[in-house]
Amino acid sequence: MAGNRRAARVGSAVSGGSALIAFLVGIVTNYVTAELPKWAENTLLVWSVFAGLALVSLGLFFWERRLAAGAPDGGRPPVPLGRIAAGGHSMNPPTVPAPVRGREAELERIGALVRGPGGGMAVVCGAGGLGKTTLAAEAAAQARAQGQVVVWIRWRDDPERLGQDLAQAAHILGLPESRLEEARTGRVSLVDAVWEHLATVTGWLIVVDNVDTPTRVGPGTGPPSAYRGWLRPHGGGLLLVTSRDTAGQTWGSEAGLIHLQPLADDAGAAVLLDAAPHAGTAAEAEALAARLGGLPLALNAAGTYLSVPTSRHRTFTTYQHALEAEFADLLGAEHPSAATDPAVARSVVRHTWDLSLDQLHSDGYTLARPVLQLLALLEPAPVPRTLITPEFVTDATGMPATAATVDAALAGLHQYGLLRTPEADSSAAVGQLQLHPLVREVTAHTLTRPEPANTWLTAFDDHLARAVDAVAGVPGRTGWPTARLLAPHLPAHLDRNTPHNYSSARNALADLAGLLGAAGAASEELLLRRHILDSDNRVLGPEHPAALTGSNNLAAALNDLGEHQQAAELHQQTLTDHERILGPDHPDTLSSRNNLANALNDLGEHQQAAELHQQTLTDHERILGPDHPITLTSRNNLANALNDLGEHQQAAELHQQTLTDHERILGPDHPITLTSRNNLAAALHDLGEYQQAGELHQQNLTDRERVLGPDHPDTLSSRNNLANAQARLAEAGRRRWWQRGRRSRST
Repeated sequence: MAGNRRAARVGSAVSGGSALIAFLVGIVTNYVTAELPKWAENTLLVWSVFAGLALVSLGLFFWERRLAAGAPDGGRPPVPLGRIAAGGHSMNPPTVPAPVRGREAELERIGALVRGPGGGMAVVCGAGGLGKTTLAAEAAAQARAQGQVVVWIRWRDDPERLGQDLAQAAHILGLPESRLEEARTGRVSLVDAVWEHLATVTGWLIVVDNVDTPTRVGPGTGPPSAYRGWLRPHGGGLLLVTSRDTAGQTWGSEAGLIHLQPLADDAGAAVLLDAAPHAGTAAEAEALAARLGGLPLALNAAGTYLSVPTSRHRTFTTYQHALEAEFADLLGAEHPSAATDPAVARSVVRHTWDLSLDQLHSDGYTLARPVLQLLALLEPAPVPRTLITPEFVTDATGMPATAATVDAALAGLHQYGLLRTPEADSSAAVGQLQLHPLVREVTAHTLTRPEPANTWLTAFDDHLARAVDAVAGVPGRTGWPTARLLAPHLPAHLDRNTPHNYSSARNALADLAGLLGAAGAASEELLLRRHILDSDNRVLGPEHPAALTGSNNLAAALNDLGEHQQAAELHQQTLTDHERILGPDHPDTLSSRNNLANALNDLGEHQQAAELHQQTLTDHERILGPDHPITLTSRNNLANALNDLGEHQQAAELHQQTLTDHERILGPDHPITLTSRNNLAAALHDLGEYQQAGELHQQNLTDRERVLGPDHPDTLSSRNNLANAQARLAEAGRRRWWQRGRRSRST
């Protein structure tokens, strides 16, 4: 901690010293290059001035150190780091669906900074609609292709969230948990811990997108140009920021500014011709590109509009004429000032979309505009098509809606390129809706008033909870793809409903997290489990039974992802709290002890795990009875630990007993029964009974493909286990053949 404070003070002293040095250099420069003033001919006077300035510099240096040393050591408040190493949202860059035109020089400049040895900070800046995010995403893709670690952070006008995201980025790049713990307890400044680590690591690109309110970045009230906050040029890799703020004084002298200008006419024409190659000549495309101010977002919208066969305006020329008739009074529509004024640029883009929305409305798609606005209020992630129901649209907007009119509105938005439907990646995937990030951003900015946004979000929360209930009630794996699409939207749902409707919103997250766990979507489950626990600790308190359950579930999710050490530590803490608060025989306490034993077994602590499992099984049989499903699970886990200890015969006998009971109580197709059969096969395999193990694995693989699907993690595990059993059986056959051959030759 003291070392970090010294580093900060040295930085300040060097900054002050640099100013003095610059002054001295100025004197020397004048002394050498200019005509000497009269006083400069007095050597004694000159060197006296030098000596005096040096003494002043040293005095300021030691005075600053004394002031810093006088600060209270415990004055730094604890940092809320609940979401560190969890995130709650994706940190991957968005994909770029079309060629990036006219930005070759900017991409090369960023690429040179990424490849260079010095790291630093660059700011892509310019008016709205100029494609700052698109440029950064393309640079990120190129950096990743070159082997760089790429982290994408979206500025949400929340300094705490930015700090958590940058700490997560540093954690990805190796910042140890011990350092985060020091920040969590207030022993060290989180921002300094993050940047001290980032300064030691090379080969990364961190993008902080849409920092349009840089004075709020924090921490504290200092400007970004002071380089004491979250945005600094001192890393071993490149920090790339996108912002509408183009002022050099905002970002400081060490940040390289990359000013985006409107696309040149030929590059803008290329964008239009990429989208609508049959809409006219290159010269006509250039004329329309110039009319749109070279704004990439407006060019993309216009090109998509022109590519639709049913559009009223089918050529670059007629589209340009329509713009002239409808937007002749808009400032910035016909001259380059839109490139430097974000408000003007945004209005141009918005009205370009309005042209498409007006046509949809006149064609009878009256819900197109409100549906687009509804989608713009949601998270920047795909939304399941089943969520946008007529009831939802009516409850939110008050407009009458039917299945046919909602379908028509979505089809129209897709037709004009304002809505994307990501390709389904499997036959089990469901329909998805997603706005282009820039379309979503600008549309959301038009809905910043409390109404209708609050009314619409209330309706969204109600229908989101209904969607979770519906998915949870779907048997088998049918609802799993929808559950994965709903997951990114649930954390915000809980936040909006805290504290007035906390219990029901929390239950929605817990239900969906359980469904994701059954689906094998461990990463998505982990994000929800972390958010639930963070909220429980904040709203209910860490000793509330629900918070203890949340802690147990988070540890189990960590264990499923292979984070066994972290899981075991969290399980041990949760078990201690359960025993103290609920007592040793409470079902939640027994479940906690069982889960700790599983994590220990996965860590290789088989003896300790077996002892805990034996204790837990004895208690379960006494309290719940021998046929309770939880008791059967406890017996299964004890058998696993014994098998890992090398007690294969005893493990196989326990697994056989457990499988028989599972088939009788739960049925032969229950996922737990399939797991029990898999574990019996594993024990038989370790006993050397390869033939019997292979037959059980074959049966299990067939059943899992039918019940869980071919891509479920348990199905893949079954396929792997069958292959292993078949390989060992073949190896045993070759060994027997070789041994028989040796006996024949001896005879």
